[in-house]
Amino acid sequence: MSNTASTRAVGVGRVLIVVYAILALAATARSVYQIIRSFDEAPVAYTLSALAGVVYILATIALIKRGDAWYRVAWATIVFEFVGVLAVGTLSVAVPALFAHASVWSYYGMGYVFIPLVLPVLGMLWLYRRRPSRAV
Repeated sequence: MSNTASTRAVGVGRVLIVVYAILALAATARSVYQIIRSFDEAPVAYTLSALAGVVYILATIALIKRGDAWYRVAWATIVFEFVGVLAVGTLSVAVPALFAHASVWSYYGMGYVFIPLVLPVLGMLWLYRRRPSRAV
């Protein structure tokens, strides 16, 4: 384990983790409420919101935890999130009927002030800057 991996939760990294945690809570709570209340109205959108919540939870944990394995998990979840936002955002613009009800990632996260679009970019930049050193 490298010392660099243990310093991700300082400074700007701490702010990044807090934003991920808030988004994890918001996306998860919203999706649970929507699934319980009216899943049959928009199963695709509500399932995607639940998936986004799980991804944000895992990304938050991975950003907090130490070690190379958690560093890789952080990369995987944040890249997955970014691809998800781009794919769902594009689909919601191209085929709006799929998203009669918004998901966290629909319209590139417009319902969340585009934070789902910007956050993974910031996360990837932060992880790149805090990559574990390979020096022996």
